[in-house]
Amino acid sequence: MHIIEITDAAGRIIAPEWLAKSEAVHRQLRPQLSDDYGLAMHGVFADGGEMIAAVNKEESQVLGIAVFRTYRNTFNGIHFYVDDLVTDSAQRSQGVGKLLIGHLSELAKKRGASKVKLDSGVQREDAHRFYFREQFVISCFNFTKKLES
Repeated sequence: MHIIEITDAAGRIIAPEWLAKSEAVHRQLRPQLSDDYGLAMHGVFADGGEMIAAVNKEESQVLGIAVFRTYRNTFNGIHFYVDDLVTDSAQRSQGVGKLLIGHLSELAKKRGASKVKLDSGVQREDAHRFYFREQFVISCFNFTKKLES
């Protein structure tokens, strides 16, 4: 099991075959993604997103993915944010998430960030146990206001 970069730091797709293979795993977390997965991800990458996958190359299988971004803000300075982190449901508790978080943490350090941040829905109790094991803490509340059209 190892990490494949699907995009480079500029968000350009450098492994299109692995992006296509990532769709089924990504949809386990984000079933609401549009039917045209490639187009949806092109938009995310154009807006600063990047993507990696944990893979088993011998079996040409995606085990987990992470979508993330680096930017600056007034609170954190260099901000390393994970949009999506998902391990294939058939691969959970086998070190895939740990490998992804480890890679993301090293990448964040190299880019000058002092933290890795992510949001996780309150219903995702199994994910929260994993994040606590990986030394994440709840540092704030995230508030949402639905806008009417």
